[in-house]
Amino acid sequence: MRIVVIIVGVILSISSWAQGGYKIDFKINGLKDTTTYLGYYYGESTYVKDTARVNANGEFQFASTTSLPQGVYFLVLNKTRIFEIVVGSDQQFQMETSTADYIKNMKVTGDDDNKIFFENMMFNMARNQEATPFFSVMNDESANEEAKTSARASLQKINEKVFAYQNGILEKYPQSMTARMLKATKPVEVPDPPKKADGTIDSTFQYKYYRQHFFDNFDISDDALIRLPKPFYAEKLTEYLEKLIVPHPDSVMNAINALATRVKNNQETYKYLIWNAVLTYQNPKIMGLDEVYVRLYDTYFASGEMDFWISDAIKKNLKDHADKLRLSLVGQTAKNLIMQDQNLVLKSLYDIKKKYTIIFFFDPDCGHCREETPKLVDFYNGNKDRFNLEVYAVSADTSMQKMKDYIKEMKMPWITVNGPRSTVGSYQKLYDAFSTPTMYIINEKKEIIAKKPPIDRLVDFLENYERMQKRKEGVGGYE
Repeated sequence: MRIVVIIVGVILSISSWAQGGYKIDFKINGLKDTTTYLGYYYGESTYVKDTARVNANGEFQFASTTSLPQGVYFLVLNKTRIFEIVVGSDQQFQMETSTADYIKNMKVTGDDDNKIFFENMMFNMARNQEATPFFSVMNDESANEEAKTSARASLQKINEKVFAYQNGILEKYPQSMTARMLKATKPVEVPDPPKKADGTIDSTFQYKYYRQHFFDNFDISDDALIRLPKPFYAEKLTEYLEKLIVPHPDSVMNAINALATRVKNNQETYKYLIWNAVLTYQNPKIMGLDEVYVRLYDTYFASGEMDFWISDAIKKNLKDHADKLRLSLVGQTAKNLIMQDQNLVLKSLYDIKKKYTIIFFFDPDCGHCREETPKLVDFYNGNKDRFNLEVYAVSADTSMQKMKDYIKEMKMPWITVNGPRSTVGSYQKLYDAFSTPTMYIINEKKEIIAKKPPIDRLVDFLENYERMQKRKEGVGGYE
């Protein structure tokens, strides 16, 4: 996690901000002789950009010869955010308000962007106040259905007012920060599926349409959308990649590469998109997608593509992790292991002639291993014949006695070997097994078909895998 913080810091420190400078003058009546800060959002985090001293008249200024990246900013007083502003193309303006109500008393001079922003807030506040009594009726269990129907109709009219107002902003001020934010959160309208020539309906039409038009309202090349109060940019990428793309390394990488091409002209969104993908796939939720991380490193970091912002130290960290993962990705041929068992007899992984072999890396002193090993024993005893499988368990500890005691205590009925007593070198140079317990499943061809699957899902995994193999092969499978 520390690496992430460092890299985000690097991103922020070298952002290619437009030149021209900013000068924002404030006067807040009721505020005096204190210090305030100008902060901003970046993804899921917040940062301080500038500091200003408030004089006796409540006046202060944030200024620099370097322009601010566009987005939503906020003022901080006594470690508390007091109100937000937007920063667009005009970055020299004045704002005046009072501590009695920062929003209602706000007056903006020299910047249409913030005028629109605060007018929109005031409009929404008024509509919320207008809707409050109708929400009360809807939440009142004692209210009759007629009253609720009326309240529902009134709320619909208020919603229509809001939509009309927002559409007006989108039409009149499309380049304003408010319009860009409103459009970014606007849902994609999916039409009804057309009928085919035979009168049937294409059941995949709406899914395909939604995926194709997913970014119609969200401009992923606009780095201002990274600097919003909510991490919409990251959430949008996550939804697209996790819900609309087939969870296969080829499909995911094709999708990421296509998005990267769309944002490449803006270095800020380019690096943010790629880095967001790196964070997502360094420890993916779906087995096998760690290959995406390896490909991301090879494509965007090892190639030098990201050298315009990445430091050598962080690049090395990325390389080290990619090299660990690439040792044993799903689909690769498992490397052979030859190690001594408790009788000092060498046992080879490749000598196991079963349909499936589970490689189980454990440590006798590992608390989690002591929880998981009995589960694997139960699975093995109940399913070894059904699935025609064997377990090749590798102890990470150098002590042969600890391994023997563990075998006896856990009643381990399979092949157990001592990892350090190896003729093929360290297993960590062959497998991504730097923590214990770690498990792999290989088939009769010694191909890795599962990496780090949960023990309580082994039956489901093997059943699904066999069904898939039968469909591929068009045969009845193994008996």
